[in-house]
Amino acid sequence: MKPKPAATKKKKARRAAAEAARLRTPKVNPEDIDYKDVAMLQRVVSAQGKLFSRKRTGLPAECQRKIALALKRARYMALMPYVS
Repeated sequence: MKPKPAATKKKKARRAAAEAARLRTPKVNPEDIDYKDVAMLQRVVSAQGKLFSRKRTGLPAECQRKIALALKRARYMALMPYVS
């Protein structure tokens, strides 16, 4: 049995919407990552203060490492909390 074409379109649309909702950050250049940009860091951190995974943020590995370092620096400078 073949699935109905309308049903597969709905599933694909739902999957695309879920994927778009999961990604929380726009594409970021590694040069633009700065520990003083608290608004950007808050978008990649959960309510408990944990950094979201690469799968969730959609960032490449290089950007994820730089964001982790920027987050550590922002916490040290008391711009971001260690734990919420």
